[in-house]
This record gives sequence, C-alpha cells and structure tokens, in this order.
Amino acid sequence: MDSKSIAVLRRDLGLSQAEFGQLFGAHAMTVSKWERAVLSPTAYQQALMEQFRRTADQKQAQAQEQVKRLLVGAGVVAALVWLLGSGK
Repeated sequence: MDSKSIAVLRRDLGLSQAEFGQLFGAHAMTVSKWERAVLSPTAYQQALMEQFRRTADQKQAQAQEQVKRLLVGAGVVAALVWLLGSGK
C-alpha cells in the first residue's frame, strides 16, 4: 500500500492520524510519515491496512445496494400512490 492509499484509507475511515495509528500500533507522527512516503509500514501493518480497505469497500458497496433498493422501493410506492390517487 503506497502513501497516497494510506491517506485515502484513513480519510475514508474518518479517522485522525492518531486514531489510525492506534489501530496499527503506531504514533500519529509515524502515520504522517507513512502518508508522506518518509517511512513505510511493516508488512504486518500493510496486511492489516489491506484488510481494512477490503472491509471498507465491502461495507460501502452494501450501503449503496441498500440505498438503491430503498429508492426503487420508494419509486414503486410513489407509483402505486399516484395510480390509486389518479382514479378519483
């Protein structure tokens, strides 16, 4: 995982550098250095980050699917209300 991907993951998770660092046993300054490509996370930390990325992507896809279903459902309900109401 490169420095830009680390910064994007942290922001996508809505975490500060200190909070993100706590997940990986690192100081906020270390996270800053990862994001600036001054240091690289260990292989273990990178593997954890990849898992967080996959999980975040999966949760986002699930949320998008739920919104899609809600919108379709709302559209069906609105169409039924319109059809039933127009018969008057």
